[in-house]
Amino acid sequence: VLLLTPEAEQVSKVTLQPISQFAEKIEGKEPYRYEMRKNEDGKCVFLENNCCTIYSIRPLICRFYPFELNSYGGKYCFRFSEECPGIGKGRIMGEESFRKMLRLARTKHKKATDSNGKMIY
Repeated sequence: VLLLTPEAEQVSKVTLQPISQFAEKIEGKEPYRYEMRKNEDGKCVFLENNCCTIYSIRPLICRFYPFELNSYGGKYCFRFSEECPGIGKGRIMGEESFRKMLRLARTKHKKATDSNGKMIY
C-alpha cells in the first residue's frame, strides 16, 4: 500500500507511532513517498481479524480498492484488480462514483505538494 506524505503523517498522529514503524520511505513512485509495511503473513500491519484498524483514515489506495487510478498523457483511467474476489458482485458503480474518486485523488495529491507544485517529502 503506497502512502502520500500527508497520509503517513496522519496515520502517525492517530496511531501515535513514528512513520518508520509502519511504513518504509520509497522513491520513484511519485506522488507516493512511503509504502506500508506488512506483517509476517504479508498483510498490512493495520489489518487485524480481517478488519482495518485505521479505516476512518485509510490511505487513498485503500479507498479505491479494487480499483486503481492511472494517468496516461493527461487522461485518467480506472482499472480493477482481477485478484479481488468481489469483482462482479455487489452493486454496480456508476460514472459519478468514479468522478468522486477522481476528485478525492486530485484533492489528496494537491495536499501532497507545496505551493510551487513540488512534492512534500
